[in-house]
Amino acid sequence: MKDEILLKKSNDDFSDRVLQIVMQIPFGKVTTYGHIAYALGSKKSSRMVGYALNSVHNRDEIPCHRVINRNGELSGKLHFATPTLMRELLEGEGVEFIGEMVNLSKHLWIPETV
Repeated sequence: MKDEILLKKSNDDFSDRVLQIVMQIPFGKVTTYGHIAYALGSKKSSRMVGYALNSVHNRDEIPCHRVINRNGELSGKLHFATPTLMRELLEGEGVEFIGEMVNLSKHLWIPETV
């Protein structure tokens, strides 16, 4: 039981730190799950970043739509109200696409390591 509480607390702390970084992503920019994980000192935890975002993707004040995969693809789009909403939100911020991928050379934002 004690280990469960410690694990939950640890995961909650990680999720809170993920959200703190996501809240810093500038309008018109994107970052990747991997860049967030690296900034948190846990470069192999990009999947955990995705899990943290899945729990809050429907909260409008958290710009989850600005987090994409390392190739520039919108791998989280299925967690939005419609399959096109994530792209629509990004395009509304002026984010450009090359086919189905975000133009990372123009829109990538890399968070500082914390």
